[in-house]
Amino acid sequence: MGFRFFRRIKILPGVTLNISKTGVSTSLGPKGAKLTLGNKGERATVGLTGTGLFYTVNRRGILPFAVKAVIFVVVLIAAAIYYLRAV
Repeated sequence: MGFRFFRRIKILPGVTLNISKTGVSTSLGPKGAKLTLGNKGERATVGLTGTGLFYTVNRRGILPFAVKAVIFVVVLIAAAIYYLRAV
């Protein structure tokens, strides 16, 4: 078996720093909607919380700024809905 290392550090609500043997990445968004930016590219993940069902899109390289802005807005809207439902 190979050696594995992974650590997730919560920076702010909805923002985590992920550290592993192969690199560092940052995840933005609430449970159920995450945008992960790292040295391997970008990953957008959307799921139904508590069900184990999710959909992930990987993209190698750098997304254009407009696409990142749209994804960020979608994640913010999802975060607002999630937190308003919890209150």
